[in-house]
Amino acid sequence: MKHPLVSVVIASYNMGQYLPQAIQSILDQTYKNLEVIVIDDGSTDNTEQNIRPMLCDSRLFYVKQPNLGQPKAKNNGLAQCKGEFIAFCDGDDLWEENKLELQIPLFNRPEVGVVYSEVSYIDENNKTYDKQPPYVRYEGKVTEQLLEKNFVPFGTAVIRKECIEKDGVFNDEYRMGIDWDLWLRYSLNWEFLFCPSKTYIYREWSGQMSNNMKGRYDYAFKILREFEAKHGSKIPEKAIKHSWADMFISRGVAMARAERTFINPLKDIVKGISMEPSSIYGWKALVKLFLRRI
Repeated sequence: MKHPLVSVVIASYNMGQYLPQAIQSILDQTYKNLEVIVIDDGSTDNTEQNIRPMLCDSRLFYVKQPNLGQPKAKNNGLAQCKGEFIAFCDGDDLWEENKLELQIPLFNRPEVGVVYSEVSYIDENNKTYDKQPPYVRYEGKVTEQLLEKNFVPFGTAVIRKECIEKDGVFNDEYRMGIDWDLWLRYSLNWEFLFCPSKTYIYREWSGQMSNNMKGRYDYAFKILREFEAKHGSKIPEKAIKHSWADMFISRGVAMARAERTFINPLKDIVKGISMEPSSIYGWKALVKLFLRRI
């Protein structure tokens, strides 16, 4: 099919203020063959009231469930997708109108499982601003690069439904980092392609879950540990070791910056260097920590 059906999953909790704007940005796509599945994860705000007038569009489906957390909400959405391709949007974010028009044609080979893109940023008042991408973006077989950094901005990704059928849905044992776990598993069997255009608009505002630095690293360690246990034999030992070293150093840097502490970040950075003594990143982090420049 030239224009296959794309299913878009929005799992939302108490995003009534922003959700209609997110939905409308998807319905306004220049690519028209799509459906939008909104999973309301037990919201207690005005979510239902605000989107009910939008349900006159036959492409929009609204499902309210008890509050079960984002992994189960996303999986509920995935279970209802009818499309050959699946995309995501968080309830407080937006799509550029040409997102699918740019990304769907890149699925031009059966081995391409994920197409992702660059992002732009807005604040809670819809004000746009520039921000340097934090990571290098990679294409092809990217497991080793993903082990070091999750360089795929979640909401930018479009995936083949076959990825889910072959390699599973979100792991609902994790509250955070569920996209990194998903990409790691998919990377074993599928190629990733990068669209350099900014097709996704990420909203940054105070209090959102992604600001919980300690929680992010707690789950990242769990994800890496489980991935190594299940799939480590498929990956070069050097890549696994490098990933662990980077994880410890990155946590040390992040916690030193977030909490302005010294002892625990020092332990993490030293641990990382001991695992990979040639790590320039680790030695630079150690010097910066002692100079209080992190």
